Amino acid sequence: MNLDFSVIEQGGPIMWLLLTISVVGFVLFVERLFFLHKGHINTGSFVEGITNVVKKRRLVEALTICEENPSPISNIIKSALLNYDQPKERLFDAVQTAALVEIPYLQRRIGTLAVVARVAPLLGLLGTLLSIMSTFYQLQTDGPYANSADYAGFMAQALITTIFGVGIAIMAQLAHHFLHGRFRALVHDIEWVGHDMIQLIANLDDESDEIPESKES
Repeated sequence: MNLDFSVIEQGGPIMWLLLTISVVGFVLFVERLFFLHKGHINTGSFVEGITNVVKKRRLVEALTICEENPSPISNIIKSALLNYDQPKERLFDAVQTAALVEIPYLQRRIGTLAVVARVAPLLGLLGTLLSIMSTFYQLQTDGPYANSADYAGFMAQALITTIFGVGIAIMAQLAHHFLHGRFRALVHDIEWVGHDMIQLIANLDDESDEIPESKES
């Protein structure tokens, strides 16, 4: 721990900025990871259960299941169930509208990691330039009596900020790529579920105007 703080102190004030954005990036990554994982887990079994209930025309029960298990997938299914008595075009519009609401919510904060990946090396470069500028000022002060050993600290500061900046950028870029992949997988699930629910509800018995609730418990 003492070594870590000594490195931060040796890197100068820019190191505190780098440390701050690295903590922010880590917190965002963990929060989005759990959120997207929760939205993706058990999608197949959940949809299969809802499908079996809908096929029995127990729509109230299906809606209750969606209410008790809030997620982007359940919200898409719920929008389809609430419009079961509408024409197929209206049903499609309802599902598409629900998807347009859910997708930005899933993508929220992921782009911030890309910003961290771009800003971190720039902050590292800024720290390096400040260190070089300090070296020149010190050279002007010392004049012909300058000793190269006295400038080791400035060189260390320049290297430390650059190394930390590039390291944070690499980690942030990998985190962004991973989360974007999870996001795309969840969007694919939403498209798949929306299409299947539209087909399922549209292909139910069209002879009656309403889909009665089953008396089975």
